[in-house]
Amino acid sequence: MKKLAQPKTFVQKPADVSRRWVLIDASSAPLGRVANDIAKYLIGKYKPTYTPHVDGGDYVVVVNAEKVVVTGNKETGKVYYRHTGFPGGIKDATLAEVREKFPERIIESAVKGMLPKNKLSDDRMKRLKVFVGAEHNHAAQSPEKVEVK
Repeated sequence: MKKLAQPKTFVQKPADVSRRWVLIDASSAPLGRVANDIAKYLIGKYKPTYTPHVDGGDYVVVVNAEKVVVTGNKETGKVYYRHTGFPGGIKDATLAEVREKFPERIIESAVKGMLPKNKLSDDRMKRLKVFVGAEHNHAAQSPEKVEVK
């Protein structure tokens, strides 16, 4: 009896990765949905060539970070923590305080939490470009606008 040939599993090589530029408006949907879509594009999981150990994601440009939408009482109830590096140097700030000083940190923190905790996460975060206003300096890359549902 003749054995049938098994189809080969596709494995993407790092040299074969093709990246595109994506533009997302943060004011179009709640923070969690926006961060979820950003993470999906950074990981590249929507691509048919997705390979878990190869960083095949795209560049993501996020605009209107200061207008990010949150629901419920997260504006005053959600707390962000950071550490100065000195003993007893833990600092906390509510979402409203962070939005006032560094609105891009809101999106960066949410996306970082949704990425897998592995060696590829730092490179993926470097491809995330967050801008406070509607203007960005990546027009030369001609990012394509993606709607967040």
